[in-house]
Amino acid sequence: MLGSYGAWAAARTEGAPLPLSFRNPTWKDVGAWKKKARAAISDLLLSPADVHAADVKVHSRRVHDGLMVEELSWQLPYGPRTEAIFLKPDGATGRLPAILGLHDHAGIKHFGKQKITRAGRPIHPLMQRHHEEYYGGVGWADEVARRGFAVLVHDVFPFESRRILAGDLPAFVVDRLVSPPDQVRELTPEDLASTRGGDHRDVPPGEPSDRVAAYNTFAAQHEAVVAKSLFCAGLTWPGLMVADDRAALGYLASRPDVDPDRLGCGGLSGGGLRTVFLAGLEDRIRCAVCAGAMTTWKDFLLNVSYTHTWMIYVPGAPALLDFPEILGMRAPLPTMVLATSQDPLYTRAETERAGQILRETWRKAGAPDAVQVQFHEGPHKLDREMQAQAFQWWERWLS
Repeated sequence: MLGSYGAWAAARTEGAPLPLSFRNPTWKDVGAWKKKARAAISDLLLSPADVHAADVKVHSRRVHDGLMVEELSWQLPYGPRTEAIFLKPDGATGRLPAILGLHDHAGIKHFGKQKITRAGRPIHPLMQRHHEEYYGGVGWADEVARRGFAVLVHDVFPFESRRILAGDLPAFVVDRLVSPPDQVRELTPEDLASTRGGDHRDVPPGEPSDRVAAYNTFAAQHEAVVAKSLFCAGLTWPGLMVADDRAALGYLASRPDVDPDRLGCGGLSGGGLRTVFLAGLEDRIRCAVCAGAMTTWKDFLLNVSYTHTWMIYVPGAPALLDFPEILGMRAPLPTMVLATSQDPLYTRAETERAGQILRETWRKAGAPDAVQVQFHEGPHKLDREMQAQAFQWWERWLS
């Protein structure tokens, strides 16, 4: 990805374990290491402070197919209200073990929570195909709720209810993002005087698929602008992502029907990435499952950064510890990594090396049985067989 500069840059990630790697011989005590590593990564994330779910509103409550379903929302200090779905078995009593379900990215920002839930709601044709391609035709959040868990799925910045609308950007910026290069014209004073764009790419959830696709195209091209703009505010995209997810975790832990000492989280792809950061930083997550989101900084640097979101990158972190060691900051707490043999988003050898890093970390932490790294045959997915493995892992440690 860096042409002739690649080997030089990759050498910076190789050799002896990095300074904040627990595999580094200088670290003996896992507690002292976790405190130091988490503090350093938190400093680099530049997350906004004091973010919590305020003004929580339950908009509807119903029973569907054996599940009690709540549709709710809350307000964070920035952006539109966060919408979420809460699920639990109908008739369940007492405090339940709970899972924070983290939806994927998939280049589809028009949808968020709907990617992993059904809950008796109408399913957009694009989401029907999404469920079939990646999740065995089901909303996995519904399926794990049927196993006796409370489950919360929320939209993270900037997906679904948390989207950035094209209509809130200058029109000439939107045009330049979505126009072919040979159709981009020079800016005029009238362009620069424009303050608001059109709303032709801001479509409600039930809109035709071509309009949804047009919004997703705009949002994909907008990612680099979002990342640069956040840097200019003294923020990072992963830091904002973690703040959103921590707020949801705090709300989930506060519910009277949830046991705050039996919380898990997990997700596929972008949801697996969110698991890496949230579970790596939060001991409130007692058990984590990361699917389709494990490799090394070297793999991103040399091979695959071109196909990945800006939600991944924390400037400075690769000089301190490798990518899997962000998740490793939760050792010795139970952690599962699920990968596939033909995932085009990662290099198999580097995913295997990441798995070895995690095993070494948990072994040194004295809990080799609390980490599992499993490969399944096939492409990028969290199909029903993989879901069953994840559910059994949560049941083992949380139930």
